[in-house]
Amino acid sequence: MTSTLRRTPPAHGSDELRQLVSAIAEDARRRRSDGGHEPPTTAIELVKEHRLGAVRVPTQLGGAGYTLTQLFDLVIDLAEADPDVPHILRVHFAFVEDILRVPSSETKLKWLPHVVDGKLFGGANSELSSHNVGGGTFDTTLTPADDGYVVDGVKFYSTGSIYSDFIRVSANTPDGDVLSAIVESYGPGVEHRDDWDGIGQRHTGSGTTVFSAVAVAEGDTLPFRNEPIERRPRQALVQLFLHAIAAGILRSVTDDAAELLRSRKRTFTYAAAESPRHDPQLLEVVGRLSSVAFVVESAVAAAASAQDLAADAARTTGVDRTLEERASIAAAKTKVAVEELALSAAGRLFEVGGASATRQGRALDVHWRNLRTLFSHNPTSYKARVLGDIVVNDAELPEAGFF
Repeated sequence: MTSTLRRTPPAHGSDELRQLVSAIAEDARRRRSDGGHEPPTTAIELVKEHRLGAVRVPTQLGGAGYTLTQLFDLVIDLAEADPDVPHILRVHFAFVEDILRVPSSETKLKWLPHVVDGKLFGGANSELSSHNVGGGTFDTTLTPADDGYVVDGVKFYSTGSIYSDFIRVSANTPDGDVLSAIVESYGPGVEHRDDWDGIGQRHTGSGTTVFSAVAVAEGDTLPFRNEPIERRPRQALVQLFLHAIAAGILRSVTDDAAELLRSRKRTFTYAAAESPRHDPQLLEVVGRLSSVAFVVESAVAAAASAQDLAADAARTTGVDRTLEERASIAAAKTKVAVEELALSAAGRLFEVGGASATRQGRALDVHWRNLRTLFSHNPTSYKARVLGDIVVNDAELPEAGFF
């Protein structure tokens, strides 16, 4: 690997891309063998070096021109290698979609060269407050100043910001409007507290970011977030992103189960075979795990196709509400359908290994913890209720709240 930036990101399915993902996987294995306390700094450096954040940018603009289906293929591959890495990039890819959709503006397009150069954008949207999630009300403020604005506030769940070059911050102006401000991740007045203490996805940087009198030029705010509903895209992409990460984790669940079974040297006196790797009952467990991984990956692929149709419209003629709703429903159905399957599979992994599989050195519990953390975003029960209301009563989708 060189330190020189590439002219274009790796092509989808290329040897270069496979080698990059392999290098990220190798770095993850090294860190796990050392106790898993080291963040994926090397992996993110490789992502920036190879401009992976620009894969959705059209080739004529310096990107790789991936479809969304191809992007989700990449997300699954990265999640299999190291699930923290695609989670860190989730907000970045959502931001790229915002830049490239129509109607366009100089305010949005000014950030595109940074994306093409390999820079990453993190997000600071959510807060630990009493305001309802998705309602557009924040304690963080954007106060007018002589040459722009000043940002003040405390954000949590600021995933990826600690690894990024820029942060997209959501805040309220004095008149109650919502704006996004783009600030340098390590500029004056920005403090990162790497205090995310969730049970899974431990190195996504999803902790606290503090903004203290951070100056923002007026041209670095993004009023397109306040577009009328009919021109506003839904947020299904960032939802499906999490399920794609889950699909990659389930590949690892299957691989770890198979390796665990191959490595077992003894079994029980009443087992169905002398060798664990030839025990039909244990082989059945691995077969079921591989089937769950296949089903989840297939569901993500189907939902990604719906995302592609909506995104193509948003990039050419403008947001198509019908296509956006279909994509949102597909993403919601994927979440509702795969969560129980995935969590059960991560638990069943231990059935092929016996008590020794629970030793901390093996760290096989990390898959369940990562999946549980991912699925805790936006409760499944709410998604299922809305889907049922649509089926029975032809109800409307919620306009906010990450649907």
